Formats: sequence, C-alpha cells, structure tokens
Amino acid sequence: MSTTTTFPKTEKKPITAADNQKRVDSHKKVAEHLTNASKSHMEAAKHHENGEHEKAAVSTITAHGHHTLARDLQKEDARLHATQA
Repeated sequence: MSTTTTFPKTEKKPITAADNQKRVDSHKKVAEHLTNASKSHMEAAKHHENGEHEKAAVSTITAHGHHTLARDLQKEDARLHATQA
C-alpha cells in the first residue's frame, strides 16, 4: 500500500518585467563566465603543450574563478525559480 502526500497549492506570483530581465541578465552572465572558463582551459592546455606550465597554472586558476562565479549565479537563479514554483 502506498501513501501519497499532497501539498496545498499556493498561488504563483506573476513575474514582473523587471524580475524577468534580472533572470535574463543572470543567464547571460552565467553563459559569459562559462565561455570565459572554457577559453581559459583551452589556453592552459596550449601552455602545457608549449611547456609553459606557470602560464598554464595562471590560466587554470582564471578558469576556476569564472566557473565559481557562474556556479554562484546559477545557485541564485535556482533559488529564485524555487520560490516561484
């Protein structure tokens, strides 16, 4: 026998144009950071191929920074979506 739990439905708040624009901007920032992270990883690979390991380390750290910024923006966006669901 299975038990099904139902939760009361709450009314969804309409998303304002300003809030929607914030979400659009956030997604664009995430994409930009992920693009920059990818570019930095490619630079790191090239530096390693050329034996320039210190430059590769700098590029790797830059990539990780962009990834961290993107992840933080994604967490905030997920929180906003969860509160609107």
